[in-house]
Amino acid sequence: MKGRWEDWVAVVAGVAVAISWIWHGMLGIGMAAMLILGVLTVLAAVISITRPGMIATEVVTLALGALLFLSPWLLAFTDTMAAAWTAWIAGAVIAVMGIVSLPMANTTHRRAATR
Repeated sequence: MKGRWEDWVAVVAGVAVAISWIWHGMLGIGMAAMLILGVLTVLAAVISITRPGMIATEVVTLALGALLFLSPWLLAFTDTMAAAWTAWIAGAVIAVMGIVSLPMANTTHRRAATR
């Protein structure tokens, strides 16, 4: 299996967020935001897997995780507990994966630059 495990965790979390409307039943802007943030997370993580020295994708993963974590408050869906908890847990996991992967991507980037 190619890629860092942190990127694969971000892929799984992104897919879970993107399809989470199935189990929490939220519709509207909150559901659309979670779908979009989930798909963008999967995209960023897949790019990180295929281009392990690309630092920007790790920063994007971190930012998407933070935005997802804040989305229940920003989009006012804290009253839909299943959706809010999905956003808080997955957002925290995605942000942490971005933070953990950043030094590794930086190391890979530096190694590639010295060749």
